[in-house]
Amino acid sequence: MTVYGFYKGILPPILAETPKRAVKFFTFEQYKKILSYTPLSPGLALSVAGLGSGLTEALVVNPFEVVKVSLQANRDAFKVQPSTFAQARAIISADGFGLRGLNKGLTSTLGRHGVFNMIYFGFYFNVKDAIPASQDPRLEFMRKFAIGLVSGTVSSCVNIPFDVAKSRIQGPQPVPGQIKYRSCFQSIALVYREEGYLALYKGLIPKIMRLGPGGAVMLLVYEYVSGWLQRNWLIFSRDLLMVSTEARTSGPFLLSVPGFSAPVCSLIAHSQLKITM
Repeated sequence: MTVYGFYKGILPPILAETPKRAVKFFTFEQYKKILSYTPLSPGLALSVAGLGSGLTEALVVNPFEVVKVSLQANRDAFKVQPSTFAQARAIISADGFGLRGLNKGLTSTLGRHGVFNMIYFGFYFNVKDAIPASQDPRLEFMRKFAIGLVSGTVSSCVNIPFDVAKSRIQGPQPVPGQIKYRSCFQSIALVYREEGYLALYKGLIPKIMRLGPGGAVMLLVYEYVSGWLQRNWLIFSRDLLMVSTEARTSGPFLLSVPGFSAPVCSLIAHSQLKITM
C-alpha cells in the first residue's frame, strides 16, 4: 500500500465541496427570510432554517458520498482502481439513480446534514446574540471563533449516529450479496443492538477535529464576507440610483464606486439608459 491509498475517493468531495457550501449558506439565508413571516420566535426560526438548509444540502451531496465511499472501500491499488466518473457510471448502470444506486443512504444523509445544520446555525447565532460583542476586533474575532468551534463540536456529537448509519448503508455489506444495513433507523437500531451504543459514536474524534475548527472557520468566512458584500452592495446600489437620476440630463460618463480600485462600468446616459432597482 502506498501513500496514495490515503487519498482514495478524494475527487468526489472536491467536486462536491463548492456547491455543497454554496447550497448550505444560500438556502439558509432563503429559509431564514421565509421564516421571518411566520410566528416562530427568531431563535427557533434560525434552527428551522438550518434544518431546511441541511436537508437541501443532503440532496446535493448524497450522490457524491455514494461514489466516494465506494471508491474508499475498493481494495485495489490507487493506480488501478476505477476513476471517479467510471465508478459513478458503474453504480448507475448496476442500480440506477434510486435509493439502491446513486442515492443509496439518502435518509441517513438527510438526517446527518439536517441535524448538523439545525444545531450548527441555531446554536451559533443564538449564543452569539446572547454573549455581548467586544469593541476590540481581535477579541470579537476570538469570541465568534470560540462560539463557532463549540457549535461545530456539539453538532458533530449529536449527528454522528446518522453518519455511522450512512457509512454502513453506503459501504460494503458484511456478507457479499446480502444487504444487512437497509435503512437509517434500522441500521442505527442494529448497530446499537449488536455492538452497543458506543459503536454509534465511532469516528467521533476525527470528526470533531475536522468539523470543530472547520465549522468555526466556515461561519467566520460567511459572516465577514457576507458583511463586506452587503456594505459594498449598498454603496453600489446607492450610486446606481444616483446615476439613474443624472442620466436624464447627462451625457456619456464613467461610474466609479467607492471601495473599488477602478471604475466599475461605463454608462451611456441618454434616453436609451434604463436602470431598474
